[in-house]
Amino acid sequence: MPADFQLNELAADPELINDFIVESREHLAAVELHLLALDQDAANAESLHAIFRGFHTIKGLAGFLGLDAIQEVAHEVETLLDLARNGQISVSSEHVDVILTSKDYLQRWLAELAEMSATGKAPSASANDDLLASIRRMGQKSEEPVAPALAALSQAQDPERAPASDQHSETRSIKVDTQKLDYLVDMVGEMVIAQSLVEHDPDLSLQGKPRLSRNLAQLARITGEVQRTAMAMRMIPIRQLFRKMSRLVRDLSRKTGKQIDLELQGEDTELDRNIVEELADPLMHMVRNAVDHGIETPEERAATGKNPAARLLLKAGHQAGHILLQVTDDGRGLNPEKILRKAAERGLVDEFVQLSESEVFNLIFAPGFSTAEQVTSVSGRGVGMDVVKKQIMKLRGKIEIQSTLGQGASFFLKVPLTLAIIDGLLVGVGGESYVVPIFAVREMFRPTGDALSTVENRDEMVMVRGSLLPVVRLHRRFGIRPRSENLAESVLIVTEAQGKRFCLVVDELIGKQEVVIKSLGESLRSIRGVAGGAILGDGRVGLILDPEGLFGQAAA
Repeated sequence: MPADFQLNELAADPELINDFIVESREHLAAVELHLLALDQDAANAESLHAIFRGFHTIKGLAGFLGLDAIQEVAHEVETLLDLARNGQISVSSEHVDVILTSKDYLQRWLAELAEMSATGKAPSASANDDLLASIRRMGQKSEEPVAPALAALSQAQDPERAPASDQHSETRSIKVDTQKLDYLVDMVGEMVIAQSLVEHDPDLSLQGKPRLSRNLAQLARITGEVQRTAMAMRMIPIRQLFRKMSRLVRDLSRKTGKQIDLELQGEDTELDRNIVEELADPLMHMVRNAVDHGIETPEERAATGKNPAARLLLKAGHQAGHILLQVTDDGRGLNPEKILRKAAERGLVDEFVQLSESEVFNLIFAPGFSTAEQVTSVSGRGVGMDVVKKQIMKLRGKIEIQSTLGQGASFFLKVPLTLAIIDGLLVGVGGESYVVPIFAVREMFRPTGDALSTVENRDEMVMVRGSLLPVVRLHRRFGIRPRSENLAESVLIVTEAQGKRFCLVVDELIGKQEVVIKSLGESLRSIRGVAGGAILGDGRVGLILDPEGLFGQAAA
């Protein structure tokens, strides 16, 4: 676009342009999903009409705001789609390709407009002449007429009228700024803390006051319900993220020449909007690796007796208060010997070290690690899986791998439903209280006097169910005087970090508590072993522990 780009008077209104960006992005997201459905079934009249409505609406809005480049592309795509609706052409993969390219072009324009709205910088999206010519060429390619039923259905439906189901859903939902929603959740968290402070206030004795006790119990129930409702408002289905992967798989399969049948399960599984956004990159890297490394070419699959078309499964579901995501392919699988050899070459492990299969598989998450023989445009630089591990750990989640050589591999990602609240085990050390995330706790026990042993008179170990586990004394990490140095008078919490178990030594277990996570601020973010803070029932601040950081310190 020329440097002297100017908006008309209407488009110069920030509220109008932001509304246009939000609405157009929603239309384009729907367009992509329907295009992928149309690519699978060219006679899918419902998808064809939905795509037409999306571009038609964007064209009208862009014309109203004087956004000529957007209006021109939307108009030409609309014309192409109208030919298909009227039975003059049948939709092929080439048509889908050019419409997807048009959709990507409009999406880039929206990003430019969003930046302009935030910074005042004029849009610089590329010229659309070549794209317009490609769309017109597609419209001139005369092919066999489509089924008469499709053309008849096209004429019978009014593109200006949304389906009844859409009208019904619109009357029951409103658009809310996400910042307002986040603020609401924060305030509800503060209300929960305030309610807990009142309930546990030592000056408020409930003894002999049954009415006050009932009222406080009722307040606790209402507060809990408000909190659950507020959290539910931030929950969205994972469907949108999964279907983005549909476009990625389509593009990668065409680029690599591999046949892939993508199967999506659990698309209605809901989790926090912020977590969905954070999962986009890890899931993308895993899908790319599955297509490039895991899945064989049709010829290779046929030679080993497999179906030439590979199966790639994305699945989501609930498990014990968490979301479990699964990425499974029926390709080559992971080769433990090859992984171990590559890791030894890079100095990640000793060549003669004895590792379990799961420990070998975890080596693929090391920075820069890759078993690819050559770098491709898809993967091979050893960056992807490192990104996956870091992002999942950032979400307080964990990742596990199962694989059988020659049969495929499965990656299981376990992440919390939300980042705002955490179920924690409240523990005491000296006069301080700490919160250990429940998801990291494996078991708790009080050891016998002879359970402790040392390695080279330095590292402490304890025998747990036939395995020697490292011991991390929490009071030493934070410079606190414990009630006793005697391990037999302490409580050991078996937790897991970096794929390995270790024992955390505390003075006592106080109980289980759901806490609202609070940031410690920029100055304290770099403290290893601490994930955040929480205001406890007695009004004091308790640190939320990060097992990864604690174990990293112990290993350092």
